[in-house]
Amino acid sequence: MIVQFLFMRTVNTINSLLFTALAGIVFFSSCTSNNPPVFEITYDSALGAEGFDGRLLVMISKDSLKEPRFQINDSHETGVVVGKNVNQWLPEQKEQLLANTLAYPIETLNDLEEGNYFVQALLHKYDTFQLASGHTVQLPMDQGEGQRWNSSPKNIYSKPVKIAIGKNHSSPIKIKITEEIPPIAPVEDSKYVKHIKIKSEMLSEFWGRPMYLQANVLVPEGFEKESKTRYPLMVFHGHFPKTIGGFRTTPPTAPKEDDKYNSRFGITGYDYIQQKEAYDFYQQWTSKNFPRFLVIEIQHQNPYYDDSYAVNSANLGPYGDAITYELIPHVEKMFNGVGEGWGRFLYGGSTGGWEALAVQVFYPKEYNGCFAACPDPIDFRAYTVVDLYKDENAYYKEGTFKKTLRPGMRDGKGHIKTQLINMNRREYILGDNGRSGDQWDIWQAVYSPAGENGYPKPIWDKLSGDIDREVANYWRENYDLRYIMERDWDKIGEDLKGKINIYCGDMDNYYLNNAVVLTETFLESTENPYYDGEVAYGNNAEHCWNGDQENPNHISRLRYNTMYLDKIKTRLKETAPRRNALENWGF
Repeated sequence: MIVQFLFMRTVNTINSLLFTALAGIVFFSSCTSNNPPVFEITYDSALGAEGFDGRLLVMISKDSLKEPRFQINDSHETGVVVGKNVNQWLPEQKEQLLANTLAYPIETLNDLEEGNYFVQALLHKYDTFQLASGHTVQLPMDQGEGQRWNSSPKNIYSKPVKIAIGKNHSSPIKIKITEEIPPIAPVEDSKYVKHIKIKSEMLSEFWGRPMYLQANVLVPEGFEKESKTRYPLMVFHGHFPKTIGGFRTTPPTAPKEDDKYNSRFGITGYDYIQQKEAYDFYQQWTSKNFPRFLVIEIQHQNPYYDDSYAVNSANLGPYGDAITYELIPHVEKMFNGVGEGWGRFLYGGSTGGWEALAVQVFYPKEYNGCFAACPDPIDFRAYTVVDLYKDENAYYKEGTFKKTLRPGMRDGKGHIKTQLINMNRREYILGDNGRSGDQWDIWQAVYSPAGENGYPKPIWDKLSGDIDREVANYWRENYDLRYIMERDWDKIGEDLKGKINIYCGDMDNYYLNNAVVLTETFLESTENPYYDGEVAYGNNAEHCWNGDQENPNHISRLRYNTMYLDKIKTRLKETAPRRNALENWGF
């Protein structure tokens, strides 16, 4: 799900000096007839001469403190974005966006009110993939950033230009793209943090080109390759991690008190808190009696999203098998992991929470327990606020005389921040055929069958919200985790006994608690065997509560790597073989 509380996938601050060199104001009259062009975009030949495929976007904002490309989000403060697909776009070739071009959050460009704006164009480049299925698709290849269209290296963009929309000029606004986002330097290894990259044969075959899996590994204190000590593996699932986070070998440098307000948690001084927690973890990690284990954070960014959801998929390929049978054994072999299911554990929050539970369910013998915090919908009868099996439309509750919009996000007091229709419209404008690189599109890419065009078959129409019942049934049979557990409990129940732990705030901002409640009802009904795990709720807790009943979320979210150790220790004591070669686990 969306790890950031309010602004999904945005960059926080861009120096306002970016705007001091802006050209003079361009005037443009509101277009009301004959559908004339509003914007005319070209790009400099110095950026390439071979012709580009991709999604051409134009962003429009009022705020001059950040570039418009960093102001497109689900909040009420969002800028405007419009887009179109381009194929073999050549330098100096004019591409136009017309007055009736669909936009977000307004209906079309023609609905822009008179006034002064900042505008910017960007091309989100697509590569061509010849899939093993025989389909040819065009998708954005990740460039080491974790599928962020507004900061992906090799994407090209224009400098922001100030314009005035008025009645004085009818010519299209001409924008020239002159900039390219530079490559990202890889993070260097340190004593404790290692970065591993392997070619996946499974994924390469699916995608028709070399594809790689990467992992950030936190290595135990005292690790020696020739030692007989073996280490349990803690798989910390979540969104694209550039490197191991929350681990710092030096004391905090941020001031304890500052004026920097964190709107998500309603506090100041959060930089210091994060640094202190990271340093405290380092001190624990290297202390004499701390349990020794490996932590792995997986980089499985792909052409649809910043991670694969760690399962096999018709549209993303066999990521579940590739991670479980290629990447993890490779890491365990390098760093003396246990190398067997009893020595592997899964945890994470939001997207990582769904992954932790899904991987445990789909590979019940290969892992020894999951701790799924605030998981993405694990029962599609509560796909946030939509029942995919009964509702006809995702965006509206409809009666005989009235239609009511469904909410997409709320705050901790229940106040609605945005609706599903708006969240999905933003994605549709950023990329058709499920190519926005964002939340609803990745759920669709993971869970759906491939359509006739090779792209994920839509679960619902992005503009109308009408649900495809056939696709919903496919989702149920293949990815509805509660349904699958209930359907197959007589086959997998024994292997899941004692391994399922789920945590969620009862005021989750994305209504994820609804699916947890439905799943708990099933789990508590299980017999032969009883699931023998834990489901717990945080009273009035928002996204992403992870089971800590004593500390606020802004603290507990920083402690995933230590939060479940007592439960893991109990589990290992019950299931580890007598001669286990573990260190500092107390049994």
